[in-house]
Amino acid sequence: MANTPINRLIEAFHRLPGIGPKSAQRFAYYVLRAPEEEARDLADALIEVKRSVVLCQRCQNLTDKNPCWICLDESRNRTIICVVEEPLDVQAIERSGGFNGLYHVLHGVISPSDGVGPEELKISELLIRIRDIDKEIIEIIVATNPNLEGEATSMYLAKLLQPLDLSVTRLARGLPAGADLEYADDVTLGRALEYRQKV
Repeated sequence: MANTPINRLIEAFHRLPGIGPKSAQRFAYYVLRAPEEEARDLADALIEVKRSVVLCQRCQNLTDKNPCWICLDESRNRTIICVVEEPLDVQAIERSGGFNGLYHVLHGVISPSDGVGPEELKISELLIRIRDIDKEIIEIIVATNPNLEGEATSMYLAKLLQPLDLSVTRLARGLPAGADLEYADDVTLGRALEYRQKV
């Protein structure tokens, strides 16, 4: 494929996660047909986000203000930290409206097969934060994904945090609301039974 501006744009879109070659072509041709002002707005937004977004010095979430608005919000419960894998997880939990504490973003999970050990994650920042900054913390909720890497990270954190005399909890797992039992996979159904509640 020739290294033309159109092909370079298609390749740039194709490098984005979840964007296949056909979607990359559609995006590229949309930009070509869009008014120049719209294309400039897109380019400016990309440059601005790269220049202005940093990691929050406390929670390691992405922010344009340091510390971020969540860490600065005095109305939040400052005794609980929810530890998540990625910044997108913070957004998902915030959308649920079910949590009013603080966050800590690891930026990944322990995955030896991918060459990711605890040193590559924001775990040391979490420990420093608990010991030196947010000393009123009494509970850590580990909200990593319920897969092999998420479980390994959860167990590693629990072992690491145990000497600090904190309550370390994990998100409950089970059937989603409105699900049919016949379509649930074995692991999900097993966890739903394990974490059953009184009626």
